Amino acid sequence: MHIEKGQKVYFASDNHLGAPTTEQSLPRERKFVNWLNEVKEDAAAIFLMGDLFDFWFEYNKVVPKGFTRTLGKLAELSDNGISIFYFVGNHDLWMNGYFEEELGIPVFHKPQEFQLNNALFYIGHGDGLGPGDKGYKRMKKVFTNPFFKWLFKWLHPDIGVRLAQYLSVKNKLISGDEDATFLGEDNEWLAQYSRRKLEEKYRDYFVFGHRHLPLEIELSTASKYINLGDWITYYTYGEFDGNSFELKSYDSSLPSS
Repeated sequence: MHIEKGQKVYFASDNHLGAPTTEQSLPRERKFVNWLNEVKEDAAAIFLMGDLFDFWFEYNKVVPKGFTRTLGKLAELSDNGISIFYFVGNHDLWMNGYFEEELGIPVFHKPQEFQLNNALFYIGHGDGLGPGDKGYKRMKKVFTNPFFKWLFKWLHPDIGVRLAQYLSVKNKLISGDEDATFLGEDNEWLAQYSRRKLEEKYRDYFVFGHRHLPLEIELSTASKYINLGDWITYYTYGEFDGNSFELKSYDSSLPSS
């Protein structure tokens, strides 16, 4: 992807819209839409790095109620020619065509490489990567199993969505508070994963979400691991101007509900 002078590529992750309740997340949603309104002026592309929703499941003819402001704004930006890329997270694993068909946004279930000008990016949500966390990795296999998804689909949406939202908020579904605790540069498992990938092939930037912490860790003199933080506590996002990458924080004030 070639980025023209004056254009930028933006990255954001972990909004968890709908948590802990729709009413409580509404000011955060409005804040995020305000940010989208601002960055659309110079955005060459926007990467949404997962967990935009605290829960998402696509039945054949039904998607979860709510998030109208966000979905409408993404449709507007996509219709106006801004490239948007979505990476599923551990809270919105069950995407199955709605974003592609209704919004024109490609969805990725695994990390991908992108060449942005002269910089090579390795991009993904980050869940299930790196050493350890075998319990979650087993759980993810269950949640992504076609048979399990088929069984869940047969629950009435009012029951299935309510059950999943309860588990997501009360039990963090398949992640927990440890995702927001800094482990130290040597123990950050996504940094460890990035270092191993760097040994296989050089990349300038490894960009992930999931950890809910804004992090920048040097992997070598020229390569960085970056975690984008979240839109719950930090309101941080990534900005690449074609030459360099910077983590920034959006104004922390929330629109009134």
